Amino acid sequence: MFAARCVRLDATALFCLGRKRNNKSIGELNQTNMTQAKPDRATSLYEQDYVAWADEQAMLLEQKRWNELDLVNLVEEVRDLSGRHRDALESHLTRLLMHLLKWQFQPSQRSNSWLGTIKEARKQIARLCRKHPVLRLHVFKVYVECYLDARVDASDETGLPVQVFPLECLYLVEESLDPDFFPEPISISEEQQ
Repeated sequence: MFAARCVRLDATALFCLGRKRNNKSIGELNQTNMTQAKPDRATSLYEQDYVAWADEQAMLLEQKRWNELDLVNLVEEVRDLSGRHRDALESHLTRLLMHLLKWQFQPSQRSNSWLGTIKEARKQIARLCRKHPVLRLHVFKVYVECYLDARVDASDETGLPVQVFPLECLYLVEESLDPDFFPEPISISEEQQ
């Protein structure tokens, strides 16, 4: 005898958990033709009213009503959460590095606005890393990529050729994030402009 609890994963798949007679747990994915089945209410709610769907999923989790969860969309949303924080970190880091380059390569253009942007980017990076410590590692992982993007962005904003900005970052990760660090100006020859 087999007692199972099944959850629809999509229109053609069910994931069933249960126990066989020998009391061993099993999990199997059953491909079934579900074309005649009604659309899943949770998925429908997800598409129509995300906030209501999220509230319902939270309630189902709190009440441990596992078989009623919209697992497909729930898994996707949980994965997306960490991606949002990483994207935000990368955006702040790129903006910081771009403004450090502008600060260094266009000292005559320095402004309180640039200073404010540098300070705010550092503050946001620090806040994200404080709230989500694993992001500290992510800073090191994406630093070069963010610098290369910042280099192009700095060129776009300053009108200087991208070749003016070194291919390798002039600042260590720790320096970039240090609230007291501001790079020394670099003179650009007229040929470089």
